[in-house]
Amino acid sequence: MTATLHASRETPPAVPARPRRRRGRAGQRTRTFYLFVGPWIAGFVLLTLFPLGYAFWMSLTNTDGLSPNWSYVGFDNYLRVFQDTQTIESLGRTGIFMLATVPTGVAAGLVMAVMLNRDFRGRTLFRALFYLPAVVPGVAAALTFKIIFDRNAGAANALVGAAGGEPISWLADPYTRFVLILMILWGVGGSMIISLAALQDVPRELLEAARVDGAGPVYSFFKITLPILSPIIFFQVVTGVIGSLQVFVPSLLLAPVNGPAAVTAVPEGNYLFMVHVYAEYFAKSHFGYASALLWVLFLFVLLITGVVFKIGSKAVFYGGVDPTEGKEG
Repeated sequence: MTATLHASRETPPAVPARPRRRRGRAGQRTRTFYLFVGPWIAGFVLLTLFPLGYAFWMSLTNTDGLSPNWSYVGFDNYLRVFQDTQTIESLGRTGIFMLATVPTGVAAGLVMAVMLNRDFRGRTLFRALFYLPAVVPGVAAALTFKIIFDRNAGAANALVGAAGGEPISWLADPYTRFVLILMILWGVGGSMIISLAALQDVPRELLEAARVDGAGPVYSFFKITLPILSPIIFFQVVTGVIGSLQVFVPSLLLAPVNGPAAVTAVPEGNYLFMVHVYAEYFAKSHFGYASALLWVLFLFVLLITGVVFKIGSKAVFYGGVDPTEGKEG
């Protein structure tokens, strides 16, 4: 009996079932997490994933979006893309438009930011004035440029006439592409604001140390400021490339006519890839082929963005660290 009492004294007390409570709290946290992200997941599935899948399914058919008579054609629409001369030409124009607007816009925004980063009277006013075009809606900007470059009553031809020249058909080939590029570059204030914000974070100590060592402003800009700004410049290039490949509304609104017939009257210089897609969708009712064009554009954007990332990885510096450091040649 004594041994029994001794054994009972040495037996540790029972531990409360805490793991169950922990599992209950973990489950509650999981349910709370999905409760908060549920609306986003539902929106992603219904508004993004499902439309993408539906568009891919349509790209495999010859549907016109209205008639119930359609058939499965497989990848014939994708093969047609590489046989359609108009598609190839519009894609080439879009590439040229990208090369003309993205580097120029980023460089112009950076130059303006450097100028407005200096300390002078009224710089706040000039910053606001240069940024103002960037907040103007694209439709309003396109209609404004259409009025300015109108052949009969536009301000551009008024200046040409005052100089003794003949009126120019700015909204027809071969000048209309320059009007479109000028309109896109008119909103360069958005790039300026991003570069200006990045310039505020350049360490003044580095610039002062370079000045003490005898470095001039040009040398300091290219050796200190520009490498520090390289991630911001890279960001602008990537977003600019993606945006320029999807330009559509300005080309359509700069057409000589208005309304639904504008897509068939877009001059050749402004007939970009997205305009061609719109024409196939709504002017020709080729829903299957137009869906295939959109997937081709997606792959093209993915390819160009990958090339930009590959090139940019060799020139972008993050936190003052060379990304190529430690890599074997």
